[in-house]
Amino acid sequence: MFAAHPPYRRRSTLRHASRQALVALLCSAQLMAWTPTAWAQHNDLPALGDPASEDLSVASEARLGQQIMQALHRDADVIEDPQLLDYIDSLWQPLLMAARTRGEITPELDAHYAWTPFLVRDRSVNAFALPGGHIGVHLGLIAMTASRDELASVLAHELSHVTQRHIARRMGAGKTSSMVGALSIVLGLLAVTRSPNAANAMIMGGQAAAAQGQLNFSRDMEREADRIGFGVLTQAGFAPEGMTAMFDQLQHASRLVDSQQYPYLRSHPLTTERIGEARARLGPTEHLGATSGGASAMWLHALMRGRAKALMDPRIDEQNRLIEQQPVAQETGPAALTRAYSAAMAAMKQHQFAAAETALAQARQLVQSDSVAQAAVGHALDYLHVELLIENQRGAQAQAAMALWRPDQSRPALLLKAQALLVSPGPVAQLNPLSEELRLWLAEHTTDAAAWQALAQVEERRGFMLSSLRAQAEARWHEGDHRGATEKMRAAQQWARALPHMSATDFIELSIIDSRLKQMSHELQAERADQNAGT
Repeated sequence: MFAAHPPYRRRSTLRHASRQALVALLCSAQLMAWTPTAWAQHNDLPALGDPASEDLSVASEARLGQQIMQALHRDADVIEDPQLLDYIDSLWQPLLMAARTRGEITPELDAHYAWTPFLVRDRSVNAFALPGGHIGVHLGLIAMTASRDELASVLAHELSHVTQRHIARRMGAGKTSSMVGALSIVLGLLAVTRSPNAANAMIMGGQAAAAQGQLNFSRDMEREADRIGFGVLTQAGFAPEGMTAMFDQLQHASRLVDSQQYPYLRSHPLTTERIGEARARLGPTEHLGATSGGASAMWLHALMRGRAKALMDPRIDEQNRLIEQQPVAQETGPAALTRAYSAAMAAMKQHQFAAAETALAQARQLVQSDSVAQAAVGHALDYLHVELLIENQRGAQAQAAMALWRPDQSRPALLLKAQALLVSPGPVAQLNPLSEELRLWLAEHTTDAAAWQALAQVEERRGFMLSSLRAQAEARWHEGDHRGATEKMRAAQQWARALPHMSATDFIELSIIDSRLKQMSHELQAERADQNAGT
């Protein structure tokens, strides 16, 4: 087993995909054979930086990561929030570029790995690396970090676990030869760490201690990820103090009773040695408290913290708490903006639209006299205003509000425009330009499941059912539901055959569907072949 850095125990119920994974885990003969003694016998990690001794190929690890993500995408707590994902990506891309420049990402890794962060709706402070370059980020981590540099330091650390192939080395150390067994174990442990009941089932089976021991990377691997991650962080232009500040926050948290709120401390145990090395790397000229990006970055991070706070816990009592904790009149600064923004979002989610408008107005007032703050977050506040109008089914007003924006070709703006138009009662013809915009976007971003789903809705409203069915199938495919995607493609074929007359557009669409279905079927056969070869 290897360190997947999984989300730790949580209060939410186990989702369908995780339940299936747990069953596979408990039924796995391979895991049942892994006793604590067996782990000790096989814990012969290769020397760090010795790729020749790896047992798991880059391509195999990438396929394993894809299969894990197929299951995780069916979990309702793996969420799609364009604004937060866009913000994470603004930190992630410079780190990737720095890792490539430093040679940490080899051409082989770059060709096979996804290098994709994703969001987990969970209030606990955690992040985790999965095979193939998939990085999970809990909303609780975003909400806890005081600066973008702290958040970037965690991403750099996780990225370094991937680039140094620590995951593959852990699997190699456990002599994991079965892809099916590895997939079952990883998903099963992810399920276990998110459900106390599942954990109890593992303990009753007598296997929990042995398996849980393999969740953590070795101490040397953690130190290597710290060292390389620090270099990536600084070369990417982030303040090196971000990593030390993050360690200080976690060290302080470790002294408290965290009620399972800091699982990162369990999967990444802090030691005095690690903290000392991080501080030593700063050198005599550095000082704590420095941040990159100036005041503009500080204001934007405060806003994203507020968004994460509002999304990470959907319970009504928690949402009401955020609404009640909006800042008082005399409060100013980024912390006040975080509270005002999270109050506005929470009120919107509870359909308390008047309260949401009041909190949003308060957020605007906090930045109106500061030109730097206004430039940093003004557009994001406009975005929330449009979200509020859409949630209140005021699509025409949402469109009018977006029409005042400066040209914005970003993914969040495109998906928001789709929402605004879809709730508007106007003529169907108004959707034609949006259909073209979505198609142009998807031509370059073929794996964007949310954009495919938006296109499916647009095409259905326009009356192009064959196009809608294909887009639905593509959305399912890229969400990981491969069987559902092929079934939807076949349904589109059957629908087309039943048409009394096929237009030229339908004929072209059907040709694409036929070709795409063959490609999907081929990939499914390859997946099954991989699984059969590993059993």
